[in-house]
Amino acid sequence: LDHPNVIKLEGLVTSRMSCSLYLVFEYMEHDLAGLAASPGVKFTEPQVKCYMHQLLSGLEHCHNHGVLHRDIKGSNLLLDNGGILRIADFGLATIFYPNKHPMTSRVVTLWYRPPELLLGATDYGVGID
Repeated sequence: LDHPNVIKLEGLVTSRMSCSLYLVFEYMEHDLAGLAASPGVKFTEPQVKCYMHQLLSGLEHCHNHGVLHRDIKGSNLLLDNGGILRIADFGLATIFYPNKHPMTSRVVTLWYRPPELLLGATDYGVGID
């Protein structure tokens, strides 16, 4: 997913000793949840609009390429010092095929889960992001 608002995978590292695979991503200075919880940090309306535009642009790109993130929350939205937002942590993501097989409702961090997933829906689409 090559888009300015989606975290870039820089490389892969393997460990022969532990048979592990490590993903290496570009460095981002902050996450939105951490900034929002910082004392004295107040987002202006133009900042919020800018972050929202970047988030929606990144999500649109993912959805247009058949990817559901399924875990959008502040700690998965990373920011650099220049105000660029990137969507990260695709650990719960899946390829989306409309009208195909049922999907699990046990995705999205509980406190951010949309009502249809809380009610056990297995037929959902891009709206859950």
